[in-house]
Amino acid sequence: HSFPTRRSSDLGGMIPETFTCDGPNHSPPLAWSGVPDSARSLVLICDDPDAPRGTWSHWVAFNLPIQLKGLKEGVPTDEKIPRAVMEGSPPAGEDLEAKQGKNDFGKTGYGGPCPPSGTHRYFFRIYALNSKLKLDSSATRAEVLKGIEGCILAEGRLMGKYERAAK
Repeated sequence: HSFPTRRSSDLGGMIPETFTCDGPNHSPPLAWSGVPDSARSLVLICDDPDAPRGTWSHWVAFNLPIQLKGLKEGVPTDEKIPRAVMEGSPPAGEDLEAKQGKNDFGKTGYGGPCPPSGTHRYFFRIYALNSKLKLDSSATRAEVLKGIEGCILAEGRLMGKYERAAK
């Protein structure tokens, strides 16, 4: 099963500098639809399979509410994702458990593309799960991937590329 994801820039296109280490390093605006009715939470992972030392994690977010239709640009790098950056957030009063884990830069939240050389691919994956993850905000991509095994109802994927300009 898959559900479509889209972004404001072209699918598979170049990632604007705004969303990289060469710019303000903001997280990009993301949108999705078609979350299965039986889903209980969403997981978002951004990684770079072209990194020299193996797949590099740029963003890990989990326990996103199923009512969410996307995230606005510039999600703060806090452990909890605030309602203000959510598109289609759950009703007020409902406790939000949306968390950001650790990326491979060793920081919480989004860390944009910063390839050492060449053009790298960056995959943004969204997973609809039949449960919520019992992990804290120190969770890494590997821990989240282990936690979602056997729980994935649907997934969507978006790929963008980035190459740093010669300095």
